[in-house]
Amino acid sequence: MTRALYPWHSAAHCPACATAAHLRGACEGGGEPLRSRPDNAPPHRRRALAFGLAMLAALTGQSATVLGGEGGTSHVIPGANATLADLPPTTPGVFFKPMFLRYQGEASAQIPTAAGIVANVHATVETLILGGGYTVQPTLLGGAHYSVAAFLPYSWMDISADSEALGGIGVQSRVSGFGDLTVVPVMLAWKPSDWQYDFLLPIYAPTGSYELGRLGNPGLNYWTFDPIVGAAYSGAKTGLNAAIHLGYAMNTENPDTDYRSGDLLHVDASVQQIFPLGSGYLNVGAEGWYFQQVTGDSGSGARLGDFEGRTAGIGPVIGYIQPLGQQKLVLELKWLPELETRNRLNGDYLWLKAVYKF
Repeated sequence: MTRALYPWHSAAHCPACATAAHLRGACEGGGEPLRSRPDNAPPHRRRALAFGLAMLAALTGQSATVLGGEGGTSHVIPGANATLADLPPTTPGVFFKPMFLRYQGEASAQIPTAAGIVANVHATVETLILGGGYTVQPTLLGGAHYSVAAFLPYSWMDISADSEALGGIGVQSRVSGFGDLTVVPVMLAWKPSDWQYDFLLPIYAPTGSYELGRLGNPGLNYWTFDPIVGAAYSGAKTGLNAAIHLGYAMNTENPDTDYRSGDLLHVDASVQQIFPLGSGYLNVGAEGWYFQQVTGDSGSGARLGDFEGRTAGIGPVIGYIQPLGQQKLVLELKWLPELETRNRLNGDYLWLKAVYKF
């Protein structure tokens, strides 16, 4: 029996990400080694490459004005989903997925927060996310691999802004604490061939540190339900990988501020090429995203009105897959700059992810 190269073979979503495993052939063990792109790519590979490039072009070719919502943010974060390290697993067993995220950004426009309306915001946030999950042995629903996962973030925040309530006087918040727990009770992955089809249901629970009147809060103090569907292609012999996931995030009201952030439609996509390197495999590529708020913010606390927006961006991804006997380790680094934003901060996301399959 052959073994999967990836430690999981698809995983979850972040701060609720899980894991991913793609490639068959050498990937699912014992087959011929992965090769870099052949000189004469077969038609199915050219179609997959066109599919991936078209996704990235569609995601980033539109004007990028960002996501609204209370605090100018949401539970759904660019870079949490879409690449090899983020696909739902298709091999049984336990996986562990630690992640680190650093975000630095600023905004001159007004933004609603737990401390009231603020402007000229400067923020640096570093978050450590620990989590993992389990993929069961039997398949269901026509061959679907079923997994569950959970992720818990801990953030260090340094935020400064000018407070409207204080007449424009500058305020600062340096706080650390646990963020909102992400539970993924349903992860389904069908992989009949080089194509994989996914359904995920991440649920973000308001368990994180939150104080009314505080500028920086690791928790958002409301629930988010984010059903996601996706498709991914993994060329067993060529090493080409492309993925796209579409989600619709629905938020409940923040009871402390009487503020309900609008629903969010989000698309994440990536294209990656895998090359043999040393005793493992190097992968390089790009990830793009497009987030569109489709309903306005509401509630008595929504003093800036609908506060709708959208965001888009693209950035490089590099990773390494290292087989370790019967286990496997995947490392991934990506830099995702926001192209242009409105109604929130404009900055850069830096992700470092690891996935270890037991």
